[in-house]
Amino acid sequence: MMKNQTHRFAARSLIALAVGAAFPQSAAWAADAAADSDAAAPAAKGQAGQLETVIVTAQRRAENIKDVPMAITTLKGDKLDVLTSGGQDIRFLSGRSPSLNVESDYGRSFPRFYIRGQGNTDFDLNASQPVGLVVDDIVQESPMLKGFPVFDVDQVEVLRGPQGTLFGRNSPAGVIKFDSAKPVFKTEGYATLGLGNYGAKNAEGAYNLPLSDTVALRLSLQSQNRDNRVHNSLPNAIARDFEGYHDHAARLQLLVKPSKDFSALLNLHGRNMNGNATLFRANTIKKGTSDLVDGFNYDDYPTDGANTQHLRTKGANLRLRWALDGLTVHSISGYESADFYSRADVDGGYGAAYALPMGPGVIPFALDTADLLPDHKQLTQEVRVESNYKGPLQWIAGLFYFKEDMQIDSISFDTFAPGHPQNAAYSQQNQTARSWAAFGSLNYTVSDKLKLRGGLRYTSDKKEFAAKRVDGITAGPFQVDRDSSNVSWDASGTYELDKNTNLFGRVATGYRAPSIQGRLYGLTDRPTVANAEKVLSAEAGIKQDLFDKRARLSASVFQYRVSDKQLTAGSGAINQNQLINADKVVGQGVELDFQANLSDSLRLTVGGSYNHTEIKDDKLFISYCGGPCTPTNPAGPSAGTSYVNGNPLPRAPQWQGNFTLRYSTAMGDGEFFAFTDWAYRSSYNMFLYQAKEYKAKSLTEGGLRVGYKWDRYEVAAFARNITDQVQAVGAIDINNLAAITNEPRTLGVQFKTSF
Repeated sequence: MMKNQTHRFAARSLIALAVGAAFPQSAAWAADAAADSDAAAPAAKGQAGQLETVIVTAQRRAENIKDVPMAITTLKGDKLDVLTSGGQDIRFLSGRSPSLNVESDYGRSFPRFYIRGQGNTDFDLNASQPVGLVVDDIVQESPMLKGFPVFDVDQVEVLRGPQGTLFGRNSPAGVIKFDSAKPVFKTEGYATLGLGNYGAKNAEGAYNLPLSDTVALRLSLQSQNRDNRVHNSLPNAIARDFEGYHDHAARLQLLVKPSKDFSALLNLHGRNMNGNATLFRANTIKKGTSDLVDGFNYDDYPTDGANTQHLRTKGANLRLRWALDGLTVHSISGYESADFYSRADVDGGYGAAYALPMGPGVIPFALDTADLLPDHKQLTQEVRVESNYKGPLQWIAGLFYFKEDMQIDSISFDTFAPGHPQNAAYSQQNQTARSWAAFGSLNYTVSDKLKLRGGLRYTSDKKEFAAKRVDGITAGPFQVDRDSSNVSWDASGTYELDKNTNLFGRVATGYRAPSIQGRLYGLTDRPTVANAEKVLSAEAGIKQDLFDKRARLSASVFQYRVSDKQLTAGSGAINQNQLINADKVVGQGVELDFQANLSDSLRLTVGGSYNHTEIKDDKLFISYCGGPCTPTNPAGPSAGTSYVNGNPLPRAPQWQGNFTLRYSTAMGDGEFFAFTDWAYRSSYNMFLYQAKEYKAKSLTEGGLRVGYKWDRYEVAAFARNITDQVQAVGAIDINNLAAITNEPRTLGVQFKTSF
């Protein structure tokens, strides 16, 4: 069976490359754009009808995307406007790049990212992820920092494959990189107001003000608001209405540039979000299938538990740049902190003496819990030096320091007692993480056609963890310390087949530091540890201009192997995670990005990916669901367990695709436009084990934005999930068939003015 899968994969790979090679080849790619590497450079304008040249900073320098030997997707401009038009949080990125999935069990906070199948389903507040998130050159380590709203952003870059050399920090699967719009020396700005169903009110704006010839300021604001749209019809309920939110964020940047050789950019930012945790809907998955039960009503949520959530984050960073004779020096200092509280009725329903059902089933036992992050601080410092002279050899060298301290509280409540008092279980975890790294890379131009690159990074990590019960029951403190170190490397090259076509190849390694967890809900609970994971990845591809630069193709094939892969297993009975290591995980696939100006009025983008992942560990078994599910893996050595050898990684769809089409035409004194976007993903396992109920169905979601632009104004109407597809995309498998659903259709209008 595996041999046949390998043959099919090879055939698809050859077809993808053959399609790319078959396109006509004509005019040359635009010359490399010169840009300041401490900021995201805008795309360079081409001739009428031609695509813009895309400039990225994936290798810590501003470069033409064609010359970077790795798989990269960028999002900006109209596409970002459309995808965020309904007040969407960062999960809007899911499926918008090949091999990218984003989901959350917490709602608008704590997004979980997956690239090429690699991610982490851990719901603990100190969970590490193999996908790095970098915002304005600052790594966002805590899950609470990763969901910062996307507004006034120049460009989003999705870097697929290990980024262990130049980014380093826990990025064996890839990096998602956000670059905010920077201050410029002219007065400009914009303001957007949107109104939608469910009482949605969204506002966004930016104001750029030059204070002098050498000082400029940019203020960016966003406010996203929605009324509650789900109601609890039970009498005497502690929580009555759900899924409303008020999410506000701001960013203030001050640029000081007294000369072309020096600049200082100060960035202050913060977020204040109040809303609800994800709704876990008890007994709403139809037994023996992954369908929602007949008569499912999205607007109704009978529960006897509480549900509330707030998140406060704040941060500052200072980026200094000196251009000296022959080299450029960068200093990047960052501070981030978070304060988080989330309480939810995890059993997803109501009951008395464990009896009454919500759906066609029972709730075996109550689970009403809260997770808190009352104290969190992150400090980072990077010093980087790079060459800036002309010549075939270019280099980057740097040092990086990371420090994070946090406290996590986990509380359970008694659903059946009047007032829902705190129950017996109140656990506390404290974690301190320290890391430092030294890194460097070399670029060498062998000839006009061949360019080679290589990089090396040494990383040292130290993590100290302690867990204890603080409710009067003797349990802990349990202290766990882990030290680890790693050398990551990459080697890559670009070969210019002709003026329109580059071939690239890359071999890279990545590393994720050990992880530690320890909710002490049970008296016999102890912290669990996952050892460091290491990945070796290889990819090859083509980047090509077509039809006189009116179209562009990027295609790649890849294969990777992860040793000691960190995985998260549920307990099968209580709200607890267990960290484990799989001996090996392998993955392979094909990715495609295509964009074209079909005419002066029509612009098209198409993306897609195939990912095959497989856990290879014939001794690994885990507990399956505590409720009435139908597991399909071979039974493990003890009751209630399954072997998972051969399973795909969880939340990793094999097939993904995305499509956009924009139409515009002159009308009166302005322009009429229509933009539609669609994303498809195939089914996936929700957990490490396989069960009929916990295999998410395939899903296609589409959006539409139609509007009119004139002068400096724009008015538009939009719809998200226009076909109103609602289904189970996640679940809680502790004690009943509780589903997490995607969001229903949203509609609205927007007005925008620029100056």
